[in-house]
Amino acid sequence: MSSHSSTGRPAHPLAQHVSVLNTLDPDEPRLDDLDPLRAVVEGARVVAIGEGAHFVREFALARARLLRYLLERCGFTTVAVEMGAGEAAAVNPWLAGEGDEGDLSGVAGLHTINLFGELLRWLRRYNRGGSRPVEIVGIDLPNTLTLRPDLDPVADYLRVVDEGISGMVAGVLRTAGAITGASAAASAPRWADLDAAGQESLTAGLARLSLRMRALEPLYVARSDQHSYDVARRHLEAACHTDYMLRAMNTLFSGTGLPDDTSVRDHYMATCLQWHLDRLDPDTRVVMVAHNNHIQKTLVTYDGYPTALPMGHHLARGLGGHYRAVGLTHTAGEVPDMVWPAEDSPVGFAVASVPLDSPPPGSLERALADAGLATDITLTDLRSADPAVTSLRSMRSQSATMDTPVARSFDAVLCTPTATTDDTATFTA
Repeated sequence: MSSHSSTGRPAHPLAQHVSVLNTLDPDEPRLDDLDPLRAVVEGARVVAIGEGAHFVREFALARARLLRYLLERCGFTTVAVEMGAGEAAAVNPWLAGEGDEGDLSGVAGLHTINLFGELLRWLRRYNRGGSRPVEIVGIDLPNTLTLRPDLDPVADYLRVVDEGISGMVAGVLRTAGAITGASAAASAPRWADLDAAGQESLTAGLARLSLRMRALEPLYVARSDQHSYDVARRHLEAACHTDYMLRAMNTLFSGTGLPDDTSVRDHYMATCLQWHLDRLDPDTRVVMVAHNNHIQKTLVTYDGYPTALPMGHHLARGLGGHYRAVGLTHTAGEVPDMVWPAEDSPVGFAVASVPLDSPPPGSLERALADAGLATDITLTDLRSADPAVTSLRSMRSQSATMDTPVARSFDAVLCTPTATTDDTATFTA
């Protein structure tokens, strides 16, 4: 690239690492403008596609287009999504063409549809033209942050292999059944409504079931099979982590949370993805879809306060260079963000467009603006020792700015000039 811009001024040093993209439309036939991504993901077994905020239409479109490129041009075949295992399994027949497009609400919860509906609808349309439908796997806790989606299949399994503990299972199910809600913002308060004895009894019961299942693996497998045992144990692990996260989210909402407490969820997400990798063909390449704060490789920090050790950190440690993270951000003056509490909302919050300050010096968004690229769709390759790249120290996240060494957190970042609310998402009953 020339050292001078089209205006005759010296080009910004970051510009040589930036590619301008033509569109966000995932159905645009030509994908050649995304070819710079090929070098970013070369040799990776797992590529994560993030988002800087939930419920942003532009991010949903960008994810679908990036996913299409990775599927068609780079040999990726499996898609892992920030949702529970049971949630993903319920959606797969619909993705393969079962039922009508409007039936998504019958197989997915409201929060899952709000988070991923646009992407899932595109994937269903994409599958119509393929000989082998693309399926998804869930690598997170349930988007409802409730226990029954994982405990019910565990109970079904234990009735076959360990009928003697039916009383213990019934007690755990009874307590877990009181925790309802369409998202963590709704279910965490229901957990808080339990008295202290109920909360502790639930945690203790889950721990006893987990320890017993581990200890009796040979007997359980002999009475069923290894796959059934592995799946049931994974569901029980999810339930134990959900129980922990209900407590963590409740204290987070009340302002009394422990530092880094939400890291428990991210560690679970990393182990869940690894669980799938261990069972896939070694040559299988996986695209993962999750928030920037989950896929980044460095500690999640706001205003100097650490909030989580993210999934991406664990994956980078375990997979090394076979893990790549592609973040999504924007240069708009406002962004949709969550507002809570919202008593009339089944998900416990509403979404409103929040005005933003100008990006601060040292941020990726400010550097793109200084390079004259704020109104373009761009892909920045961060795999460089150039000070223009390594000096980037912050990036937008939701309606805040996250302190992070950008080039150590992500391998590339796609930036959109606008960030508007996904009009397919609903937040009222």
